[in-house]
Amino acid sequence: MTSAIMIQGAGSNVGKSMLVAGLARACSRRGLSVAPFKPQNMSNNAAVTADGGEIGRAQALQALACGLEPMIDMNPVLLKPETDTGAQVIVQGTRFATMKARDYGKQKAKLLPPVLESFQRLSKAHDLVLVEGAGSPAEVNLRSGDIANMGFATAAGVPVVLIGDIDRGGVIAQLVGTHAVLPAEDRALIRAFAINKFRGDPTLFEDGMRIIADQTGWAGLGILPWFADAWKLPAEDVMDVASSKGGDIKIAVPRLNRIANFDDLDPLAATPGISVEIIEAGRVLPGDADLIIIPGSKSTIADLAHFRAQGWDIDLEAHVRRGGRVLGICGGYQMLGHEIIDEDGIEGPPSQVKGLGLLDVRTVMKPQKRLARSTAIYLPTGDTVAGYEIHIGDTSGPDCDRAWLALDGRGEGAASPDGRIMGCYLHGLFAADQFRSAFFTQCGVPLSHYHYAGGVEDTLDALATHIESHLDIDQFLAIMDGT
Repeated sequence: MTSAIMIQGAGSNVGKSMLVAGLARACSRRGLSVAPFKPQNMSNNAAVTADGGEIGRAQALQALACGLEPMIDMNPVLLKPETDTGAQVIVQGTRFATMKARDYGKQKAKLLPPVLESFQRLSKAHDLVLVEGAGSPAEVNLRSGDIANMGFATAAGVPVVLIGDIDRGGVIAQLVGTHAVLPAEDRALIRAFAINKFRGDPTLFEDGMRIIADQTGWAGLGILPWFADAWKLPAEDVMDVASSKGGDIKIAVPRLNRIANFDDLDPLAATPGISVEIIEAGRVLPGDADLIIIPGSKSTIADLAHFRAQGWDIDLEAHVRRGGRVLGICGGYQMLGHEIIDEDGIEGPPSQVKGLGLLDVRTVMKPQKRLARSTAIYLPTGDTVAGYEIHIGDTSGPDCDRAWLALDGRGEGAASPDGRIMGCYLHGLFAADQFRSAFFTQCGVPLSHYHYAGGVEDTLDALATHIESHLDIDQFLAIMDGT
């Protein structure tokens, strides 16, 4: 009997990550020891693990749904895009190489052994491992050397449940078409299917379920209606980062090309009284924003050029002249300084570029990555903040003398003399309820109290109940027995 079930999608963004999180919570509530696993993920939204590595943020949320600490084995291969054609490759939590997509395609089969090693460790420690695929197994042109979908399922002997997304239309073609293009040995691994993101009366698709089952021979697990509270859970994909209107405090966030670790925005979007507006390329930064946050970036220098190309540097200067506040986090912090020096060509050709000049600091890029879970003290109030650091580069200068965090016995961050421009390397600040309230009070816009972590837990419970109400969980778990 296998101790794993793999969730694959008939396309990208069908809701696999959220479905795994909800199934993990539902199965955990039945008394099973459950762990999440994704062989290969592609995301610049990473989480720092308890064992000192980095994995996709979605697997960290899934670990939370299981009641576990995130560990590197939960996502042994993480691809972090740096350009349109290349990415940093993280293997079992640490940097392995930076590769072009074509080169990675030739090398990925060599990563199957560490992937299987991580999977076996989780399998031995838990009753059930919920495996999440990537993209779609219908991309049969990528089957050679595959470690993300059927290549992994075949190597590990894991049965598959295929998910179709009815919200985008053509779900019958998605599922039946996948059946048609898969080779017979891959097709045999799929035991069941389910429909996700249904809006309206699910009984209207009963004939559709029968057609899919007749055409494929797969069992139908059910039709899962749209989960309206999905926005309350941390987003994994940059395309899922959306504006939220929640109150009178307006925060504007320019969407950088290589935005990274944007989970800093999740607690703000969830907090009553705050509106978060994501500013797309080509739009101006709004003049009525109370706070502009420049988020993290996987490619700071390239994103700084993109920032200027939109005219956002001019908008930002106008915002500051009006007395507005600015917070730069990680890459955004680096952009706020006078210059960024990359003599070793870490982010591209060796360069020295002018920053936005709003903080009297400069950043020197260095090859060593700072990767740590950290606890800091917010110096103005003494509130504790638990977060993480994940960056390259050291930042120094006179404004660092006004550090506003105490971290590992040192000052962290920088601030302008009037305190309206701030930056730091610590991610996860706003998940701390006391800090979030204190920060906005210091900004002159007090918030009502909101328990963010409790809200995430409540939403995971609601998601599990939603799934239990519409999918046949007993039939799902029976797949482990081959029935």
